[in-house]
Amino acid sequence: MHRMLKARLAQPFATVNLPVPPAGFPERYRGLPAVRPELCPAGCRECADVCPSQAIEVAPLRLDLGRCVFCGECARACPADAISFTRESRQAVSTREALVLEGAASPGTAGANPPGAGGSPGAPPGQLPRELQLAHALDEKTRSLFGRSLRLRAVCAGACNGCDAELVALGNVVFDLGRYGVQFVASPRHADGLVVTGPVTRNMDAALRETWEAVPEPKLVIAVGACAISGGVFRESPEQRGGVHGMLPVDLYVPGCPPHPLTILDGILRLLGRL
Repeated sequence: MHRMLKARLAQPFATVNLPVPPAGFPERYRGLPAVRPELCPAGCRECADVCPSQAIEVAPLRLDLGRCVFCGECARACPADAISFTRESRQAVSTREALVLEGAASPGTAGANPPGAGGSPGAPPGQLPRELQLAHALDEKTRSLFGRSLRLRAVCAGACNGCDAELVALGNVVFDLGRYGVQFVASPRHADGLVVTGPVTRNMDAALRETWEAVPEPKLVIAVGACAISGGVFRESPEQRGGVHGMLPVDLYVPGCPPHPLTILDGILRLLGRL
């Protein structure tokens, strides 16, 4: 009991403030991958061969964050450190194309990493590392409807429950999603949008579509995790639909396997124009 009281007194504020700097994450945390194609040895495809979700292409080196399961096998296999993982948790984007990482960008490119942002480290002299084009805010009319009160219906479309566990964690005292006026509801008829996890198995196909139709207009779709975005490691299975992308109009893509709760929270707040 005394230890619990001491621990509680040592942590007067458990709820985190946003944005959390990369230095706030432990070293073992795998955040946004850094892709440096200029370091690739000629003819090498070690990283692509070990990737379990076929997220990597070589010549030129590209990494699809929508398929990446953040296993770290590519970084361990690469003999030249062309792929590494930063501690950057901000990864949610508005378009599927924005999830493809291609390496360094020219100076002045919109969205280049600010100092300390934790993006691709060690870019060549004269170049800035490319930052993911993070999610943009909804249009003003939609934000006026959802900005203060957003209700979401979660749909597990064949997930392993890893992403669902992180969604549940958003409600705890550390992340406290409710302080931003965002809550999960039980009925799609009371919701403003769907949060979809899982690759959308054949058995969940009709259920997902019916749930989507039950949500009143205007409505949103948030795809959480590699499975919901692309099918993840199950993308070649005939028993699933390859994620919600292409089935429903997705407004926010949150990559990861599973995504960190702060990645999900950051994306939702960017969508609402809060960040």
